[in-house]
Amino acid sequence: MKFRFELLGKDPGSRARRGRLTLPHGTVETPVFMPVGTAATVKAIAPDDLERIGAQIVLGNTYHLFLRPGHERIRALGGLHRFMAWDRPILTDSGGFQVYSLASARKIDEDGVTFRSHIDGSLRRLTPEISIEVQQALGSDIIMAFDECPPAQSSRAYHEASLERTTRWALRSKQAWNPESGSHLFGIVQGGLYADLRKRHAEELAALDLPGYALGGYSVGEPIPAMYESISISAPYLPEEKPRYLMGVGTPEDLVTCVSLGIDMFDCVLPTRTARNARLYTSEGVLNIRNARFADDPAPVDPNCRCYTCRTFSRAYLRHLFQAQEILAARLATLHNLTFYCDLMDEVRRQIEAGTYAAWSAKWLEERRLRLEESRNAK
Repeated sequence: MKFRFELLGKDPGSRARRGRLTLPHGTVETPVFMPVGTAATVKAIAPDDLERIGAQIVLGNTYHLFLRPGHERIRALGGLHRFMAWDRPILTDSGGFQVYSLASARKIDEDGVTFRSHIDGSLRRLTPEISIEVQQALGSDIIMAFDECPPAQSSRAYHEASLERTTRWALRSKQAWNPESGSHLFGIVQGGLYADLRKRHAEELAALDLPGYALGGYSVGEPIPAMYESISISAPYLPEEKPRYLMGVGTPEDLVTCVSLGIDMFDCVLPTRTARNARLYTSEGVLNIRNARFADDPAPVDPNCRCYTCRTFSRAYLRHLFQAQEILAARLATLHNLTFYCDLMDEVRRQIEAGTYAAWSAKWLEERRLRLEESRNAK
């Protein structure tokens, strides 16, 4: 199955796009949220759970799989799809985000990055060529060019030097990529909050004519309004006929806002991480299910939710599981949060198809703001 991206429609009142992405392991309807499966698993749930809740594509992490169990082992065992028993599409990041998140344990040079393994302390090396080799060995449908993701507070001079290096690394990533491998390479646009740097970098990477493009370097310490403003400026610089991916940004409010700015693909650890910490996204706001007020509450987590957790269990039971530190708590909470995200994106696609996204999203965001205030004030 060949790579193809089709723009099926646009919302007349915003930049929201309805698309379809065809990949070797299936079709992805966009806009889409990708659950994060860092170490070849979406934490606390199984692949058949993901299928039931409607996940279309998941994300794996090159850095973590490179360290353990190793890409050669995964390749020998049939590739990442067979290894984790997920036969739908997979996107792997390049390991570039760990250049940011593991700043205390790595050293950047022109050729790549040397870092100390968080597992055993050994020194390891990632370069554009190694990153592409690892991702192709995994057999990912979408692979990412190796990049550097500077902190938001970095100086303009650092952002400029970093994006220049990322352009050189993108070219090396393309040279290392085998287009016949079944993996499809996306470039990553950096530039911080500097509009001219974003424009320049997008133009440099567009010249490489890759299958798709991402905006990286967001949600790394900048204020949310500044992030939205920068994405609004940067997204139109990406090729219109290719998928646009916003990396690592993912509250429900972020998704609804950034779809209206022209973004097609999202990923974030937030729904799974917050689930494991007893925070549940609902149509009524965000619930901290550990709160004492839920101890005798017979209602489902969200009466408007179709998930197994809400169909079967009460808020009181879920609170009990978290208080007792039972493993089932993480599973049930994760099933709920990811269902909330999948259903939200289903509604997003329906509204774009109907041509009503601008009005719907404005109303949804205002109602969401009020509900979040209410849930924060609840005792």
